Amino acid sequence: MQQAHIVYLHSHDTGRYLQPYGYDVEPPNLQQFAEEGVLFRQAFCVAPTCSPSRAGLLTGTCPYRNGMLGLAHRGARLRDNSQHLAAFLARQGYATALSGFQHEITGAPEELGYQEVFTGGAGEEYPEWELSVARAAGDYLRRPHDRPFFLSCGFVTTHRMGPSPQWFNGEASPVGDPRYCRPPGPLPDLPEIRRDFADFRVAAARLDSYMGMVLAALEEAGLGENTLVICTTDHGIAFPSMKCNLNDHGLGVMLMLRGPGFTGGQVSDALVSHLDFFPTVCELAGLPAPDWLEGRSLLPLMRGETPTLHEELFSEVNYHAAPEPLRSVRTERYRYVRRFWPRPGPVLPNCDDSVSKHEMLRLGWGSCPRPAEELYDLAFDPLGSCNLAADPAQAEVLVDLRARLERWMRSTEDPLLKGRLDPWPGMRITPADCQSPREEPLPAEPIIVAGDQGGPRSAPPEGPPE
Repeated sequence: MQQAHIVYLHSHDTGRYLQPYGYDVEPPNLQQFAEEGVLFRQAFCVAPTCSPSRAGLLTGTCPYRNGMLGLAHRGARLRDNSQHLAAFLARQGYATALSGFQHEITGAPEELGYQEVFTGGAGEEYPEWELSVARAAGDYLRRPHDRPFFLSCGFVTTHRMGPSPQWFNGEASPVGDPRYCRPPGPLPDLPEIRRDFADFRVAAARLDSYMGMVLAALEEAGLGENTLVICTTDHGIAFPSMKCNLNDHGLGVMLMLRGPGFTGGQVSDALVSHLDFFPTVCELAGLPAPDWLEGRSLLPLMRGETPTLHEELFSEVNYHAAPEPLRSVRTERYRYVRRFWPRPGPVLPNCDDSVSKHEMLRLGWGSCPRPAEELYDLAFDPLGSCNLAADPAQAEVLVDLRARLERWMRSTEDPLLKGRLDPWPGMRITPADCQSPREEPLPAEPIIVAGDQGGPRSAPPEGPPE
C-alpha cells in the first residue's frame, strides 16, 4: 500500500466554536469536511496557550518535557528540534513543507525539518497574507509528487488582529449581526459581548474560506483518497475564562480527520488528545513510533477495537504572557485543576485585550478569587462554574484526582514537584499584576513554589515571587 500523504490544517484560537460542534458559526467547507471524515467531540490540547499547545501536538509530548514552557516569540523553545513531526517524517523519506504560520520557532522553520517554506507575499497584511498562504498550499498540492509529503498549512485567523480589541482592525462584524448573536457559554449575554462574538463569527467564516481553498486543491490534484488531513486549532477562543484556562473552554479544540481510516461522517465521544496525532501518523504510515511519544494512536478507536483511548487527560500552563503555573486532569465526568500560585483574581495579561475583557472587568471579574484547587462535576455542571473542591460529598473524588495528577507529574518528571521551574535564558514575560499582555515584557524569572509539591495539601504562596 502506498504511504499516505499528510496535510495538517491549523488555525489560531478557534476552540470548538464552529457549526460541526453545534454552534451558530457556519463554515460550509469544514462542515462538509466533518461529514466526510471523523469528528472528535471530546478532543483537548495539552496546554491552552499557543506555542506549548502546538509543540505538544507536533512532538507528542507535554510542554515541560519538550521544553516549550511559554511563547516562542518571547524566548521559549523546544529542547530538541529533531523530535518535531516534520523532522521525524523527513528522516523517514517524506517531503516536508510549511505554508504560512507556525509558532514553534522564531528562527528558520527549516530547523524544524521543513524542506520547503512558503511565508506568503512579501509585505502583505491580513487578509491578503492568509490568501497567499492558502494559494501557496494549493499550488504545492497540485504539483507532481514522487514521494509522500507532509504539508503544514497554518492560519493566524481566528486570533485577534492588531492593537484593536476587535478583529480586522475594529471592523464591526459585516457578516454576523450582533443583535441576534449568542455569546459563548461562560460569558453574560450583554450587547458588547454579543458584538465581540459576532466579530469572531466573521473571522471563523474567513478561516473556513481559506481552509476550503486548500481542501479544494487537494481534490483537484486527485489526492483526497490517499491523504490524511487533520483540521484543528491550538486551543480555546480568546475570551475571558477561556484561552489560557485549564477548563473545557480553554482546552477543548476542534479535531477532525479525513482520509485513510477516517471516513464516513463519524462522530466520536471518546476522550482524545492532540498527543494522539503523532502516534496515529506513525501507525497509518507504517513507521516505527519513537519512544518519546506520550499519546496513543486513534486507529484502534476507529476500527472498533476499543470504545475509549484514555481514562484521563492531563494539561498544564507554565508561562503565557505572564507566569501562571497550573496543572489539570480531566476524566469523562470530572475536571480537577491545581493552581500553584492562588490569586485574588485572574492573571490579566494572560487574557487577550478585547471588549469582552473590558466588560467583564467592569463587572468585577478582576477580583474573582482563583483558589488553589478546583473540582467540577461536568455531568451536572458542564460549564464548570461551581467549584466542589470543598464539598465533603466529593472528598473521595478529590483524593482520587489529586492522586492521578501527582502520578502523572512524577512519571513525566514535572519540575514543579521540586518547587522550581526555570525559564529559558532570554525568555521575557509580562508581570502577573499588569492589566494587558501588551505591556512591556521583562526578563522571565523562575517559577518558585513552596515545599514538596508531591503532597496533595502542600500550600503554595499567595502570589508570584518578588
